[in-house]
Amino acid sequence: MAGDVRIGTSGWNYPSGKGTWNGLFYPPSRGRPKQFDELSYYAEHFNTVEVNSTFYGQPRPEVTRRWAERTPAGFEFSVKLYQKFTHPKMFEQRIAGSLPADARDQPALHALSQANLADFDEFRRGIDPLASRGKLGALLAQFPASFKDQPSSRQHLAELLKTWADYPVAVELRHRSWSDAFGETLALLNQFKAAWVQIDEPKFSFSIRQNFLPNVEGFYYMRLHGRNVANWWRHGKSEDRYDYLYSAGELKPFVETISAAREIVRKLYLYTNNHFSAKSIANAVMIKQQIGEPIEGEYRPELVERYPELATVVRVASPSRTSA
Repeated sequence: MAGDVRIGTSGWNYPSGKGTWNGLFYPPSRGRPKQFDELSYYAEHFNTVEVNSTFYGQPRPEVTRRWAERTPAGFEFSVKLYQKFTHPKMFEQRIAGSLPADARDQPALHALSQANLADFDEFRRGIDPLASRGKLGALLAQFPASFKDQPSSRQHLAELLKTWADYPVAVELRHRSWSDAFGETLALLNQFKAAWVQIDEPKFSFSIRQNFLPNVEGFYYMRLHGRNVANWWRHGKSEDRYDYLYSAGELKPFVETISAAREIVRKLYLYTNNHFSAKSIANAVMIKQQIGEPIEGEYRPELVERYPELATVVRVASPSRTSA
């Protein structure tokens, strides 16, 4: 039996900036009915979403409980781990930036940046409303490009995977040193049945090299970040990095990979992260169409006008629906 394929986007709420989803995927913010709910609307079109907000702050059970209530049975949330677990230096810098210069005690800040048992327990409590309702997909451990393969890094990764051993964990490694030590990295991830996240993004000399094959039979995890090389490291706004639309031809290899991988693994997650101006929505729909998954829900004519590739793929909402 073929594995269950889940296709969605990284995040569902992009209300501001040049790349907002409002007026494209969602109704414009001005004049929008008060009862309009973005998550419920999103869930009419996709059966999974990747949550990025939990990277910047611990998930709160009262919030995740509402997420579960606002989505239908069978909908799944894959949740990115809090930055303290994967980006302690970033966390330390954020804390330091909020303090006056004379209060930035480096040893104390370093100690604060290290995840402890209380942090893990807080995250578990935060995601429990999803897990208890069968709506938790995978936990995404996304490491920075500076996280290189060295003894201390391997120890940190092993301890993290051991702590989250009761959950399906997908690990995104970006530095080439991990793929240069392919066998050792694979053995470490397989020891904990963690999926090695397959990523598509601009490639540089230090970027990880991958073959896109599944490494565990339990589940598969792929993320498409776009290929905006020019704005990847140098950009005015962070959203500019994700201003890239994959063509149908560029998506075909990923569709072929997913089609092959679903014969091996039980569940597959594919998330499009090229979110600028809802390009991730357009590409997620195109992938669903190519792979033969049903295209659910209706789409605003503004989105189809922006991305004509969708014209023969989606149902276009009537004028009365586009204002609500």
